[in-house]
Amino acid sequence: MTISAPVQQRGAPPAPGSPRAQLEVTAVDKIYQARRGEVHALSDVNLSIARGEFISLVGRSGCGKTTLLRILAGLLPPSSGTVTADGESIWRGGKRNDEAFQHFGLVFQDANLFPWYTVADNIALPLKLRGVGKRARRARAAELCELVGLPGFENAYPRELSGGMRQRAAIARALSYDPTILLMDEPFGALDALTRDKMNLELQSIHAQAGATVVFVTHSISEAVFLADRVVLLTPRPGRIRSVTPVPLARPRSLETETSPEFQTIVRELRHELDEE
Repeated sequence: MTISAPVQQRGAPPAPGSPRAQLEVTAVDKIYQARRGEVHALSDVNLSIARGEFISLVGRSGCGKTTLLRILAGLLPPSSGTVTADGESIWRGGKRNDEAFQHFGLVFQDANLFPWYTVADNIALPLKLRGVGKRARRARAAELCELVGLPGFENAYPRELSGGMRQRAAIARALSYDPTILLMDEPFGALDALTRDKMNLELQSIHAQAGATVVFVTHSISEAVFLADRVVLLTPRPGRIRSVTPVPLARPRSLETETSPEFQTIVRELRHELDEE
């Protein structure tokens, strides 16, 4: 079930450097300078991600999942190696190539909504910063509220929403300018189990409709398998890709999918690998 090279569910995997690979990570290392010396966070990470693919990153705490995502998001430069999006380097000499990030969306564990803005205004904020007119912003916010399951809450304030609803608004904000790549760092980690299940179903639906490429960091192997086309398992520090596991389960997936023998086999094998670290 587990393989050592990138494989995707939809057809053949993109070969390294292939034009079909929307995101390409090549020989990426990350070394931090700490008070006690160097911290080698990532080592020789290589990964090709196809357009429209959903990738989950899993591994033990400190394995470099969030570091890798922050490099992909343009928040942290790699120490060496290259990262490209649609064939364009996103880091140039340690400096972020802002043009390459025009179609990236980011969602973190904290929704980070502005409390003095309504849901609609929070969602439309990236459009406002891009100079989009008020009428178009309001229309897009209403459309996205419908997409993420928040119709009727356009004029509500974040304090009036549950945790799950705030995360839906955060996802809608990230989708406001039609990103082709969506990076998500444990967006449901602080939610209770029932709300998390609902959000996983919601995210699956959003991914199907938006068609964006998704890289999703999680500590939950079950969540990773439920959502992903492929699950990437990182080793403990320095983080290396230990395995890439395809998830050939039919979509859309329901909560009953988690009880299927195929799902349980994938989860069990990933847990076994994790226990070997």
